[in-house]
Amino acid sequence: MLPDVAALLACPVCTGALDAAGRTLRCARGHAFDVARQGYVNLLTRRSRSPGDTASMVAARDRFLRGGWYAPIADAIADAVAEAAVDGVPGAVLDVGAGTGWYLARVLDAAAEGAVGLALDVSPFASRRAARCHPRAGAVVADTWGRLPVRDGVAGVVLDVFAPRNAAEIARVLRPGGSLVVVTPTPEHLAELRAALGLLGVQPDKEERVAASLGERFTPVGERRVRARLHLPPDAVADLVAMGPSAWHGARGEVDGPVDVTASVRVARYVSR
Repeated sequence: MLPDVAALLACPVCTGALDAAGRTLRCARGHAFDVARQGYVNLLTRRSRSPGDTASMVAARDRFLRGGWYAPIADAIADAVAEAAVDGVPGAVLDVGAGTGWYLARVLDAAAEGAVGLALDVSPFASRRAARCHPRAGAVVADTWGRLPVRDGVAGVVLDVFAPRNAAEIARVLRPGGSLVVVTPTPEHLAELRAALGLLGVQPDKEERVAASLGERFTPVGERRVRARLHLPPDAVADLVAMGPSAWHGARGEVDGPVDVTASVRVARYVSR
């Protein structure tokens, strides 16, 4: 665990500061957590209500994202983070529900060298990959629905990319005036695959529900709409289906040939009040 990243963390038992000593994180009260050989640390103290992505889902996500199909989305996220940066440095960037850390790595690549990243995800399989996503990033297994094992006010930016939003916790860990960057699908997103393969749909009032969940603690300051046409080969379609929530319902991305698919998302930036 990188020292700069470990300095962001709080003990999940007593909320005290965690300090790195070799491959162990320890608080003043003696609660200790070992860093796994893959480089991540598990700070779950009880079973999460979310099972997290399976090993096969994470592998599919890794293959699909490394294919670069969602690069326009990653570029828009990096631009939003750049707008939030102070003197070119966004400070600590926390990615909640980070998955493999691919978006976080793209943000850190585009940011000044002073930026560090922390990937938070409930899936140990995802955290194993996120721990290696970037030289300036660390990874923690944590339940984003509960109290985050992060100190108060240490993050300059929080990323929430296709992930649940715990507004109260995000507001707590952001520094005053810090930014939250939220990526949500529009009803057009992957519409062709939903029609052909019966994938889960996007609720038509998605934007309104996101705004309502954040309104008490955050002020919207801008948004980008990203729309891209993807010409996906069958193996990419299979991975796209296997990495998403439809995989929990037995959906399979079996197509006979390349498919033209629309990627359509909203990238919105909010400032904490």
